Amino acid sequence: MPTGLTKDAGWQIGVSRTLPHPVAIVWDFISSPEGTALRLGPGAVLAPERGTPYRTAGGVPGEVRGYRPADRIRVTHGTTTVQVALAPAGDGARTMLRFHQEHLASAEERERRRAHWRRVMDQVATALDRR
Repeated sequence: MPTGLTKDAGWQIGVSRTLPHPVAIVWDFISSPEGTALRLGPGAVLAPERGTPYRTAGGVPGEVRGYRPADRIRVTHGTTTVQVALAPAGDGARTMLRFHQEHLASAEERERRRAHWRRVMDQVATALDRR
């Protein structure tokens, strides 16, 4: 089976990075309107209740599938599923941040989304470093 293709979730991609900020700081940003817009697109407003719908300004619909404060947010995003997860790293002064997207249409879409998530990660890191 090709890299990134799974039996259950189809094509998927994950991007992670350890950031020099504690979980609480990363969570506050990633769950904020600014962090949500970076991840899902402008206009996306997420409620912390499973099953709550949202729509981006670009018209992409989605639904909250899971929302565990300071741990992870899982949503549908169009025909895909997107998850952001956080975990303390080292002495707790750092956080491992991971973006994961599954049910992608093809290997080509997987590569486009890898580039997207790397850009988002860079933007998150830059925004956190400015705080």
